[in-house]
Amino acid sequence: MSCLVPGAIGIVGGVGPYAGLDLMRKIFDMTDAHSDQEHLSVLHHSRSPLIMDRTLFLTGKSQDNPGEVLGDVMVELAEDGATVIGMPCNTAHSPAILDVALAKLSACGVKTHFVHMIDAVADYLSQKLPEVRTVGVLGTIGTYNTGIYQHTLGKAGLKVLFPDAEGRNRVQQAISDKTFGIKAESNPVTAQAYQYLADEADALAAQGAQAVILGCTEIPLALTEKQLHGLPLIDATAVLARALIMAFAPDKLKPNCME
Repeated sequence: MSCLVPGAIGIVGGVGPYAGLDLMRKIFDMTDAHSDQEHLSVLHHSRSPLIMDRTLFLTGKSQDNPGEVLGDVMVELAEDGATVIGMPCNTAHSPAILDVALAKLSACGVKTHFVHMIDAVADYLSQKLPEVRTVGVLGTIGTYNTGIYQHTLGKAGLKVLFPDAEGRNRVQQAISDKTFGIKAESNPVTAQAYQYLADEADALAAQGAQAVILGCTEIPLALTEKQLHGLPLIDATAVLARALIMAFAPDKLKPNCME
């Protein structure tokens, strides 16, 4: 007779690989547990070789919609028992990608709940930082071009700032440059990638940002501090971890876990 407890948190991994590991670690860190057995069940499916680059698709440099494979991974997770699913990739939440993935998940007929990362960030800001009215975002060019943060945070009444065109390119380089970018060198992150991101966060503060969202799940691997020169940094991966626990087992969320 099986002794498996039904239900689990599902992580759509491979976008990039270290981002999925980071989300899993943050779920464990935020869980109120004092033994192995008190931790939550987590399924992590990483299919990096099959998932095409999200920004290349969104900028028209690739015709392969990553949403197709991401949807297949979500279905795998649901069929394996995930009742709550999260995806640690801000760019993949662009409707052109996410809608395709969620359509596949819906069509499989397995009851599960997808936790939307960008909505979770907006909710977190509203609940925990209501005094912040102007927020900066560091993210990929794909995230910027599709306006997912501008739209969601704008609906919440927030003014949203991004780096200028040169700054956005520097952020993208810090993430995906094949020599020094985080996707190439994740553990440890290179000094150049860190400095590019820190400089752009400082530039957003100079524009009036009261907090900066680390809006690509590679960025918290570099900017690990909670504040940079007094500027609050909002780790979107940590926010997603918190939201997944709240959706799956709210009584297991560690008090004050993001303070």
